[in-house]
Amino acid sequence: MTDIKSLKQVSDTIWEIPISYKEGMRVPARIYGTQKLIQEMDDAVYDQVTNVATLPGITQYALCMPDGHFGYGFPIGGVAAMDVENGGVISPGGIGFDINCGMRLVVTNLTYDEVKPYIKKVVDRLYERVPAGVGSTGFVKISRNEFRKVVEQGARWCVDNGYGWEEDLELMEENGCIAGADAAKISEKAIDRGFNQIGTLGSGNHYLEIQVAKKENIFEPELAAKLGITQPDQVVIMFHCGSRGFGHQVATDYLQVFLKVMESKYGIKILDRELACTPFDSPEGQAYFSAMKCGLNMSFANRQVILHRIREVFSEIFGRSAEDLGMHMVYDVAHNTAKLECHIVDGKERSLLVHRKGATRAFAPGMTGVPEKYQHIGQPVIIGGSMETGSYLLVGVPSGAQSFFSTAHGSGRTMSRTKARKTFRGEKLQKEMQTRGIYVRSTSMSGLAEEAGGAYKDVDEVIEAAELAGISKRVVRFTPIGNIKG
Repeated sequence: MTDIKSLKQVSDTIWEIPISYKEGMRVPARIYGTQKLIQEMDDAVYDQVTNVATLPGITQYALCMPDGHFGYGFPIGGVAAMDVENGGVISPGGIGFDINCGMRLVVTNLTYDEVKPYIKKVVDRLYERVPAGVGSTGFVKISRNEFRKVVEQGARWCVDNGYGWEEDLELMEENGCIAGADAAKISEKAIDRGFNQIGTLGSGNHYLEIQVAKKENIFEPELAAKLGITQPDQVVIMFHCGSRGFGHQVATDYLQVFLKVMESKYGIKILDRELACTPFDSPEGQAYFSAMKCGLNMSFANRQVILHRIREVFSEIFGRSAEDLGMHMVYDVAHNTAKLECHIVDGKERSLLVHRKGATRAFAPGMTGVPEKYQHIGQPVIIGGSMETGSYLLVGVPSGAQSFFSTAHGSGRTMSRTKARKTFRGEKLQKEMQTRGIYVRSTSMSGLAEEAGGAYKDVDEVIEAAELAGISKRVVRFTPIGNIKG
């Protein structure tokens, strides 16, 4: 346990570690959280976030969100903005292996009473249509060359090929396709691992969930209505997945490249080899940036095909078209990314490469990049909780400038997967959840045990900390009624 007395308390929910804490720190580290969250945070987070503070070009602070926990290189929940005009680096450890692991939220005009009699049928059918688990493959059969088009075009490729609606593209971060992706910068091994995985959930903490917006959990009714939540007990669908084996291979490939040239070619010394990096403007840095964008686009395409399958299932079971069921997207938001953004630092606008590792972009009203539909209310933020508790829809706020307009991405683990498997039994958990009105299907009972609610932080406290800190604003809390787990 970390000694909370060694931290400088900036506010009720912001805690600072000074540059004197560790040799080489260029900026202080800041961690968001209530006192309870800070006391319970694993010690590795403090070591990792202060390591991040030593990276060349880091600007203002190394940050960790309230759901922070141990990760590869960066803590999960880590945010770092690099000044690319003054030697700033790019680091795969600050993005993650599952590039653009992200969230998508879709509304319906159905109510809980209408869906409840069919929830088992809905979940079972979705379990059949959306492959989950390690090594799962999708129904979209394309060649390796066609896959290269997918990773350059993202969700646009899907819509052009009949897997979605034109309006979907307007409601995604980067409109579902980040510019500058170059398939020439990715390996054949990455292609091999990804070309047959479009439309699949994967494993780990990835899921597809049917949820309900109960009346008492609609905190901002006017905002909620503008985001598509227009009635109590409205049913929505939320899902969480990323770029699968493709993104993992892209990160693996470039980590090896960076380790070879980082010190010998660029003279960069780091405290942890998992923070391998190169200058952003170096040939290696630019090649990885282009390859990483392919990972972003693959993930947007992956979630787009999953949405297509969800619409098919609901249409079949309820005997109405997806349009008639009001199955419109609220938003699709990415987690594991690095993006060039303009931010005001010390009164001046600067071009920064913002790494968000297990953290969500949360742009404020009026900012470039927020869909026109949401310009006056701010970017939607989708926060997944554990499958036993609940999830949230938030919006970005102006005071989010303090964190480069970043917020939490989930509830955050408190228990390793190994410990969770020893602590919980998947079969028992599945039965207990069903008695509480949550029907769950999983490809693995041990995998289900890993995702038990007791292995995660209190999502309500994480969201409260983010709101009190002024980095996002809660709008609706959703309660799960059906879940598919990878």
